[in-house]
Amino acid sequence: MTTAVLESEGEPAQVLHFGLPMNSPQVKVMDNWRTLGMRGTGSNDVMIDGHVVPEAAVAVKRKAGEWHPLFQIIATIAFPLIYSVYLGVAESARDIAVGVAKKKKVDNHMIQLAGRMDTELAGARLAREHMLAAVRLDAPSAETINQVMTGRTLVARHAIATVELAMELAGGAGFYRATGLERRFRDIQAARYHPLQAGPQAQYAGSMALGLPVDKVF
Repeated sequence: MTTAVLESEGEPAQVLHFGLPMNSPQVKVMDNWRTLGMRGTGSNDVMIDGHVVPEAAVAVKRKAGEWHPLFQIIATIAFPLIYSVYLGVAESARDIAVGVAKKKKVDNHMIQLAGRMDTELAGARLAREHMLAAVRLDAPSAETINQVMTGRTLVARHAIATVELAMELAGGAGFYRATGLERRFRDIQAARYHPLQAGPQAQYAGSMALGLPVDKVF
């Protein structure tokens, strides 16, 4: 499933949504997923060159640059799932760090680090629950998008902080690949980059609060 922008002279640009066969000779999966983290997802670019999509194969047409009801549904349902992955990364990092710390002589500094880490993790869990509450409403809308995207920002913020504190709690052991924390530290960074990123999310939430339109906030 992918999209393309259709530009016709004198008409507003449209975004077309359609599926195409991955085994088409005009479709090629590139070998360019060279990333800081989330390397195991294999999210390589897909190049489409010359594949003809018939009109009947276009599932949805929408105006470019505006929210469409389709995206009210997709964003409401998909992002709690996506950010559950990052919550899981943070939970895993927390458990590794605690396991490493318990093998050492515990001092007050380590106790405080563990407490701060678990507090951040609790924040991430609560934020994910805030996202799931929007799904349970079963009423995709601008309001549920706002709830989900607010939760998305908070899950990212608290999950990243959790992993950073896990690295500190584990100490030098966390710097070694064998411990497993350095991979979690790299993977959790990807939580920053999904839409709505921090700036647009704040603009969306602020516009909702002030009764301003949000249909063109991305």
